Amino acid sequence: MIEIDPERFEDMVAAAVDGLPEEFGKLMSNIAVTVEHWGGPPGLLGLYQGVPLTSRGSHYAGVLPDRITIYRQAICAICNTDSEVSEQVRRTVIHEVGHYFGIGDHRLRELGW
Repeated sequence: MIEIDPERFEDMVAAAVDGLPEEFGKLMSNIAVTVEHWGGPPGLLGLYQGVPLTSRGSHYAGVLPDRITIYRQAICAICNTDSEVSEQVRRTVIHEVGHYFGIGDHRLRELGW
């Protein structure tokens, strides 16, 4: 386990979001990416909550933003170095963004995310 300063961890999350391909970023709207510094649900490194793009119909309007939460403590608990944390943050952000685009866990695992 490694301890990463909360501000440094938030920078890693921001870098992972900024590192998404531009074409994906252009398609993302009404979504917030947040960091939970303390515990999250057991076994989760991140969590997507919302209505995936593939499920949004013509009546999708006036709703609160979807949310991706990245769990700092959970990620730090499975990593030993700063670079491992950075890579796991990147993988977790990509995985949760995949859910935003309507990709399920099984397919994300097949794709290596």
